[in-house]
Amino acid sequence: MNTSERSGPGLRERIGTSLFSHVAGPTGPENRARIHGAPGPRWFGPERPIRTVHGDASMFIGGLSALLLQSLHPRAMAAVAGHSGFRGDPWGRLQRTSTFLAYTTYGTAEDAQLAVDRVRAVHERIRGTTPTGEPYHAADPHLLCWVHCAEVDSFLRAHQRFGAEPLDGAGYDGYVADAARVARALGVPDPPCDRAALALRLASYRSELRATPQARDAARFVLREPPLPWPARGPYAVLASNAVRLLPPWARSLLGLHTAPYLPDGLVHLSGRGLTGSIRWAMGGSQPPREASTP
Repeated sequence: MNTSERSGPGLRERIGTSLFSHVAGPTGPENRARIHGAPGPRWFGPERPIRTVHGDASMFIGGLSALLLQSLHPRAMAAVAGHSGFRGDPWGRLQRTSTFLAYTTYGTAEDAQLAVDRVRAVHERIRGTTPTGEPYHAADPHLLCWVHCAEVDSFLRAHQRFGAEPLDGAGYDGYVADAARVARALGVPDPPCDRAALALRLASYRSELRATPQARDAARFVLREPPLPWPARGPYAVLASNAVRLLPPWARSLLGLHTAPYLPDGLVHLSGRGLTGSIRWAMGGSQPPREASTP
């Protein structure tokens, strides 16, 4: 075995551990053990598309793109700006979101419901007015549906473009249907259940969307002021460029985002595939434990 072969697994483990700690937080190992180790029925079996999508490294790009798209609804953005702490505690917000996705995608049905109940309790408390005086309530089903649809569309687009094992049309329709199961639990009465319905629902929100000063401020923060050490900012710039390119053109236009305009789409896409491949390599060094079988 040569020196690079001996050092490779160590480097892989260090990078993977660092990524996991940033995304999952200090309780990540404990949550991971419970999510995959607790016995009992689950909302989604191993064959379901939601597991394929949410378990892929493309989620890093899809998640950032989703934040940008969601910010275009003024009432949703006001709720985030006023209550989520995305500036003061951006890693905490990411960790809470990733933990929720992990519990609802992979955890037992009981733990998934508990995760939903906690989020619904938080949403119920979040009320206020936008800078222009519009009232908002985070538990409003209309706002919840917008946040859900923007998230699902972004995750789906990212997986189509960067996923290790892209799904066929039926698989992606199945992903939208799986995600609808979680949305209904959160309080969305009629979430879209396939890609056609998802596209129609997103289009129905277009007249409500605009780039408020809060949305533009959030975009500047997440794209240009990430709370990262300088060595990590190069890879993050690749992630950010691909997250912006993943947005629908009308959304990029509203936010005034023109990332790396001197680079052709194909080259940006290649950089995104290289980044997700590197994340997949690093995170693959430590596989989650096998789920306990149902008694």
